[in-house]
Amino acid sequence: MEYIKKAQLIDEGSSDGVEHTVKAIIENVKANGDKAVQEYERKFGNSDRPVRVSEEEIENCMQTLPEETKVLIDRVVDRVSKFAEAQLSCLLPFEKDFGEGIRMGHKIIPIEKVGAYVPGGRFPLLSSGPMVVAPAKVAGAKQIVACSPANYKGGIHPAVLYGLVRSGATDIFAIGGAQAIAAMAYGTESIPEVDMIAGPGNMFVAEAKRQVFGKVGIDLIAGPSEVMVFADESATPRKIAVDLLAQAEHDPYARAILVTTSRSIAEGVIEEAAAILETFTDSSPAHESWKTRGEVIFAESLQEGLAICNDYAIEHLHLHTENSHEFTDKLYNYGSLFIGEDSSVVFSDKVSGTNHTLPTQRAGRYTGGLWAGSYVKVATHQEITGEGVQFLASHAEAQSEIEGLEGHKLSATIRIE
Repeated sequence: MEYIKKAQLIDEGSSDGVEHTVKAIIENVKANGDKAVQEYERKFGNSDRPVRVSEEEIENCMQTLPEETKVLIDRVVDRVSKFAEAQLSCLLPFEKDFGEGIRMGHKIIPIEKVGAYVPGGRFPLLSSGPMVVAPAKVAGAKQIVACSPANYKGGIHPAVLYGLVRSGATDIFAIGGAQAIAAMAYGTESIPEVDMIAGPGNMFVAEAKRQVFGKVGIDLIAGPSEVMVFADESATPRKIAVDLLAQAEHDPYARAILVTTSRSIAEGVIEEAAAILETFTDSSPAHESWKTRGEVIFAESLQEGLAICNDYAIEHLHLHTENSHEFTDKLYNYGSLFIGEDSSVVFSDKVSGTNHTLPTQRAGRYTGGLWAGSYVKVATHQEITGEGVQFLASHAEAQSEIEGLEGHKLSATIRIE
C-alpha cells in the first residue's frame, strides 16, 4: 500500500467547544421552549419569523415552484417510497410454538412520532426531505415533525418545502441547528415532542443528536460526505475523477479517495481532477476538499485493495473494476455499494431510490444507513399455558435459587402445581 496523494491533517475545531455550546442550547430550550428557539434563530439564522410553517405559506410557496421541478421531486418521492416499501416487506411479524404451551413471536410496530431534520446547506438539495420523511411515512408513523433552516428569503426553500409536504410531513418548522434537535427531543409550546429523530446535519446538529440520544432514538450520527472508488487497470480516469469530485463538492471536509491497483490510473485521475477543478467555480467546496482531504492509494494487489476498502468502511463505495460483481461478497464494511463504473453515486444521491442518509467515519463497520426499518420496533410477545407453565416454572425456580433471587423464585414457585 502506497499513498500517491495523502490527505492533510486538518483542525476541524475543538470538539469540546461544540459539545459545550450544544449542551447549553439544549438546556436553554428545555427550560424556555419557544423563547429559546427564537433566540437562537435570531442569533444563528438571522431569522425572526414564526417557527411554524403555516398552510398559507406552504400554498404560496407551491405556487412559486415551476411544474418541471415538482415533477422531479414527485419522482424522487415515488422511487424512495417504493424502495422503502420493498424493504419493509422483508420485515414480517410471526408467532409460533416453542414447546407445548409455549407460544412466542414478535410484532412490527411503527414509531408513532418521528422528527425529521433536513439541512439547508449551501444548496437546496431536493432529495434530502424525501429521503428522511418518505420512509417514515411508509413505515406507518402517525406524526412526522420536519425542521429545516429558514435560510431562503426568510423561509424554507420552496423545492425543499414541496418535498416535505409530498413525502408526508405532518408539521413543518422553519428552524435549524442544535435548537431544532433540542425542540423536537423535548418539545416546546409550538413544536411537538417526538420519539425519534432522523436526518443529517452539520457538526452542531450531529452533536445535538448525540446528546439527546436516550431521551429519543436517533438514526445515526453522520459526518461530511465520503466516497471511495476502487479501480483496476480497466477503469476510466475521467469517470473516476468526476465521481470523486461530485462528492467533494458537498463540503470542504468531504473525503474523496481512490484505491487502485494501477499506477497509470492513479496518475491519470490526479491529472483529470486538476483539469476538472479548473472548470468549477472558485467558491466550490470541491477545491478545498480535494486539496486537503483527497487521497489516491496504490494497492499491490486486488486482495490488498479489498482489504483497504473494508478497513476504511466508507460511506459510498464505488467499484470501477472489470467484473465488479466478483468482489461484492468480499466487501462488507460500507454505507452503500455501487457496482460498476456507471452506477454513479449521484444516482443514489438524487433519485434511484436507495437512501442517501448513510454511515460515515467508519460507522459502516457496525450499521447501515437510514431505511424503513429504522422507523419501526420489533417487539416480542409470549403466552405461556398448561405444560409450558410447569416446564418454565421449574427451570426458573431452580435458576433463581442458584442466583439468590427470592422474588423471582417465588414468582415461579407459585405457578408450580
